[in-house]
Amino acid sequence: MTIDELYMYRCLQLAQAGAGHVAPNPMVGAVLVYNNRIIGEGYHREYGMPHAEVNCIASVKKEDLHLVNKSVMYVSLEPCAHYGKTPPCADLIVQHRIPKVVIGCRDPFPEVNGKGIEKLLAAGVTVATGVLEKECRQLNKRFFTFHTQHSPYIILKWAQSSDGAIAAAGGSAVQISNVYSNRLVHRWRSEECAILVGTRTAMLDDPALTTRLWPGKNAVRLVIDRELKLPASLRLFDETAPTVIFNELRNTVSMDGNNVFTDGRNWYYQFKQDTSIIHQLMNALYQLRIQSVLVEGGAKLLQSFINENRWNEARIITNETLRIPGGIKAPELAQAQMIREDHLFSDRIEHYINPSVLV
Repeated sequence: MTIDELYMYRCLQLAQAGAGHVAPNPMVGAVLVYNNRIIGEGYHREYGMPHAEVNCIASVKKEDLHLVNKSVMYVSLEPCAHYGKTPPCADLIVQHRIPKVVIGCRDPFPEVNGKGIEKLLAAGVTVATGVLEKECRQLNKRFFTFHTQHSPYIILKWAQSSDGAIAAAGGSAVQISNVYSNRLVHRWRSEECAILVGTRTAMLDDPALTTRLWPGKNAVRLVIDRELKLPASLRLFDETAPTVIFNELRNTVSMDGNNVFTDGRNWYYQFKQDTSIIHQLMNALYQLRIQSVLVEGGAKLLQSFINENRWNEARIITNETLRIPGGIKAPELAQAQMIREDHLFSDRIEHYINPSVLV
């Protein structure tokens, strides 16, 4: 491992701490190094708040401030070059006369995408790029998928019995995963922009789709209800988190993506009746600037994503001690590559990726 890779790994470690808090911005970490000594480090903590480079420089101790203009800054993603919620980080680096910047990967966001690097080079800063590029892109797979493929990052999740059933006969809910896996699922929810269920799951399970078992903000709740038949008494509509209802009868969201989803409001997005639901849903999510979705079922909806090859990851929880004879069969993955397997007591958790749609 090179010195540059060592410090870039630290950037990635820092950046990960922003998971679930910075979207639609990417997770970014930054480290300032003088003579092989870290004198400052920071990460993007929350959307709308200072970026990693700002926090990195702000962390430098008073006695080390005179070293800033003699140091190397490592940052996992290209510094921004535009005014958004905060000023351009490239300008900050130039202002502090940092002589060299090592960048993990370029930022695909159109307002940046090379402009930050160009601004640094124009100011006489030495720039190195592509250090742990694969790892840096993987960290922000949601962000990269959204901006390069114009699509949200889709994660399929379901729990199944040892004999491959996702629910009891007739679709009635059964508690399949254990309490430890349930807590893990709530962590997963906190890391994504939105959670999606279908009409049948909403009606039979009455899920709240919140992060009650894990600290973190609630995701936007998404439900497909073509004919608006779901009762208002369902927990999905209790206004504890924003909910978007995809239907064929009513619309209350703008099509230019300028919606601000806030707690305490239910939104309606109108589908066309003669077009693929999955295709329309993916287009709608992109328009609404929702970068990632955890699809929590049921079997028919999950299988639709699989059949149309519109998924990026799948996480399957199997209770190895439970059987549901005659139950509704779980979806069947296609083109799946397992990358990890974990165990939480009675539950086996398999993680898959779709190699045909890699970032």
